[in-house]
Amino acid sequence: MKKAIWIPSLIILFFIGDRVGAWILQQLVAKSQFRYSRLYTGKAEADILLLGNSRGLIFYQPYIEELTGQKTCNLSYNSLPIDAGKVLVEDYLARYQAPKQLLIDVTMCDRNNPQLISGFSPYSSYSPALNQLIKSASKKSWMAGQLSHLYRFNGEVFQRALNYLGKSDKDWLIDRVISTNMQENATKEEVVELKTDSYLLADLQDLIKTAEAKGVAVELLVNPYYPPYAKRMESLTQFIQQVEDATGKTVNNYAFALQLTDGFGDYQHLNKKGSKKYLAQLAKDGILK
Repeated sequence: MKKAIWIPSLIILFFIGDRVGAWILQQLVAKSQFRYSRLYTGKAEADILLLGNSRGLIFYQPYIEELTGQKTCNLSYNSLPIDAGKVLVEDYLARYQAPKQLLIDVTMCDRNNPQLISGFSPYSSYSPALNQLIKSASKKSWMAGQLSHLYRFNGEVFQRALNYLGKSDKDWLIDRVISTNMQENATKEEVVELKTDSYLLADLQDLIKTAEAKGVAVELLVNPYYPPYAKRMESLTQFIQQVEDATGKTVNNYAFALQLTDGFGDYQHLNKKGSKKYLAQLAKDGILK
């Protein structure tokens, strides 16, 4: 008899503890200045919207705002795939006045990333579309989050949100110079070969249509690579052509635009110095208005 009472009591205590603990963590997420926290709590209004994977993080927000006098919101994240980017931008457009511009580094169309998508679970309660994407990408992870709300906070994205409690994330850009060793090995290292598929390209196409229907000027870009490394990326031309064929839009190819060695942090990412040089060029070329 005692055992029969003890077991359901333990289950009830677990359920209550799980929900209370998850509620507390959700409050921390809501108070964070992390980009997705601001997105879903009404604090991300901007004139210029930025999107990409880690290479989209080189859209250095403080300098863009200095150049243009416009407010920015960067929805980029390390290894962010276009299907997640599409949901994030559509959620933005549903919540805010349409920005004037959307800049997309299209190299985010090179992968699926279900593991990262499931990591966005702390924000699933804000967005039915994001919740559905998580379910489609990783049903086991989604189910675990339904059973235990605390499980939703078991990931890197939540840790980033905690990191930006009380401080801005607009300065999220590497500030090192590419090492001498990396420079010397640029012609030897295995390069990233950009590959895409119809699913990823369709998501990009849908995203562009949604944004342009709201009057947003969309610019597609390939941000700079370290030139000796970029020269070995045999798939780059074909990749750009596939994106242009799918979207009907020109991809502004800046892969070789920066020859400033000390403007790179590694083969694929500019540092702050390189980003400022690159953004000034985008402004000069009329891409960044």
